[in-house]
Amino acid sequence: MGIFGSILEKLGMSHASDQPAAEPAQAAPAAVAPEAPASAPAPAAAPAVASITMMDVVAQLEQRAAASAQKLNWRVSIVDLLKLLDMDSSLAARKELAKELYCPDELMQDSARMNMWLHKNVLANIAANGGNVPAELLD
Repeated sequence: MGIFGSILEKLGMSHASDQPAAEPAQAAPAAVAPEAPASAPAPAAAPAVASITMMDVVAQLEQRAAASAQKLNWRVSIVDLLKLLDMDSSLAARKELAKELYCPDELMQDSARMNMWLHKNVLANIAANGGNVPAELLD
C-alpha cells in the first residue's frame, strides 16, 4: 500500500478503494455460470454501491484538529494534513507521495510549489474516493 492508501486508511476509507477492484473478480464467475440464479449478481453489486457512500472527511479532520494539542491548518497545508493523520510529513515522505500521485517533475524541484500541488491533489483524490471535500478546497 502506498502513502495515499495509508491516508485513505487513516480516514476510514480504505474499503472504498479496495472493494471496487475486488468486485469484478467476484461478479465475473457468477456471470459465466449459466445455472447461477438471476438474483446472485444483484447482491454482489450491492457492496459496490455501499463502498461509494460519501465519507464526511471535513467533519473527521475538524474533529481531529480540535482534539490536537498543535494548531494544524489542514485546509491549506499538506504538512499539517499529514500531521493530523499521524503520518510522516517529512520532505522525503511528501516527495514519495508526490511521485505516487504523478506530480510534474518541474514542481518536484521546488518544495513550496510541490506542497501546494500535493495538497490540492491529495484532497482531489480523497474526493474521488468518496470523501466529501468542499469545492473551495479543490479549486
